[in-house]
Amino acid sequence: MAALTRAEREQFLAEPHVAALAVDAGEGRAPLTLPIWYQYEPGGDIWILTGLDSRKHQLIRAAGRFSLMVDRVEPTLRYVSAEGPVVDTRPFTVEELREMSARYLPAEKVDGYVEFALKSHGEQVMIRMRPERWVSSEIGSL
Repeated sequence: MAALTRAEREQFLAEPHVAALAVDAGEGRAPLTLPIWYQYEPGGDIWILTGLDSRKHQLIRAAGRFSLMVDRVEPTLRYVSAEGPVVDTRPFTVEELREMSARYLPAEKVDGYVEFALKSHGEQVMIRMRPERWVSSEIGSL
């Protein structure tokens, strides 16, 4: 088992994995942990889109920080976790929704999904987090 280099962990996080987001859920509660799409480019901030009135947004706003963890099991077991403060929260743009959708969906599905999301998801915000703490590891071929 070996920790990843900075370049390896940033490149892995930049791949289109579905992340597990975790945020403090308050006294007497375990952290809220759920799957989420995210966007990241090496050396930059991580950003997500979520509902303005969602519990996730309320908890992130209260905590001022959150963490994301992504992993895979093939061809090797690898994971990267990044945690840090929220550095920006603002209404999302359609261009950001399109960018996020294109990261996870086949090109021919993006327009339909964007149209659906605009009609169905309600008011959304973009939340940007600056990674401060990283944990990563890889176990070679199993």
